[in-house]
This record gives sequence, structure tokens and C-alpha cells, in this order.
Amino acid sequence: MLIALSASVVLVIITILVLYEVLRLTSEHLAELPIPPRARILVVVLAAFVGHTAAVWIYAGAYWLLVLRLGNGAFAGVPVTTFEDCLYFSVVTYTTLGFGDHFPTGHARLISGVEAMNGLMLIGWSASFTYLAMERYWPLHGKGHVHRMASSGIRSTLLAPKRTCVVPHAAPGFAADQGGHPTPGPTPLAEDETVSRRARTEAIR
Repeated sequence: MLIALSASVVLVIITILVLYEVLRLTSEHLAELPIPPRARILVVVLAAFVGHTAAVWIYAGAYWLLVLRLGNGAFAGVPVTTFEDCLYFSVVTYTTLGFGDHFPTGHARLISGVEAMNGLMLIGWSASFTYLAMERYWPLHGKGHVHRMASSGIRSTLLAPKRTCVVPHAAPGFAADQGGHPTPGPTPLAEDETVSRRARTEAIR
């Protein structure tokens, strides 16, 4: 019993550290990848899958060593005799699928129960990490198209002929009738300059 309990604690710590390092490396180097946002989200999902696969193999190695080699516990149902059988049992236990063709007996029940709880926790952790990555990169979809549209708008305004746009103002006679002084009108602005400023503003946004 003590061996199974100690093995369970060690397995939990190792699998947590493995998934942590996988997610940490993914988070640090994801922004450096010269790929579009859609591919970056795919990288996050694949990295999480790799971390879970490593955890499943770690538990499978523990079953193979502790149960098949050292005899600490056993399996009932369909016979478990090879490492492939341990790997299959580890997959269905880690994902809490539990087909029931293999089931543990003796001290192996403690390790399999801890694996199910550990897998549920780690899967939820990676799901949260994937959600944060999607929240970061999902709004970037289509930004390149908007930038190209804004750039083409700037070029078209630069090539368009210049036309002056005069802002209307109060007539000097009206200002004199009101007892004020005539105010000089504003300087005419080039229409293409105004449009280009708007296009540059849209491009920056």
C-alpha cells in the first residue's frame, strides 16, 4: 500500500511538471513563430496533446513496472501482459473513459484512481490554456486584409487629382451688421489631404 501511495504522489508531480513545461515553452515561443494566427492556435492544441500523451506513457510505464514486474497489484478481465496493454489501460483511465475490459485489483486500484483524477485536472488545465491562446490570437484573423485595404486606400488618394474644399463662413456684411468685425475665412484645404489623413488613421487602427 505504501509503495502504491508513494508512486501515485510521484506520478502526479511528474505529469504536472511535464505539462507545465510543455505549456510554458509553447507560450514563450509561440509569438516568435512566423505563422498566421490560425496556425498558432493549432500549435497550442498539438502541444497540449503532446503533453497529455507524455503523461499517459508515464503512467503506462508505472503500471508495467509496478504491476507486471514487481507484482504490486494486478489486473482482471482481459489479461494484461505487455506494455501495450498497460498503455491502453492508461489511456482509458487518464481520459476517464473506462471501457471495463481491463480493471485493476489490489494496490493498482489506488494508482488508477489517482490517474483518472490527475488526467481530469490536467485536461481542464490545458483547455484553459487553449482558451487563453484563442482569446489572444482569434481577433487577429483578417487583420492583414484590413491593412491591405487601408494601404490601397492611401495609394488611391495619393494618385487622385487635387481639389480644393472651401469651408463656408459668415459673410463680412453680416458680421458688420451685428456690430462685430469681419472674420477672415479659413484657409482652403485640399480634399485629397483630408482623405489621406482619414486613410492613414484607418490604417493605424
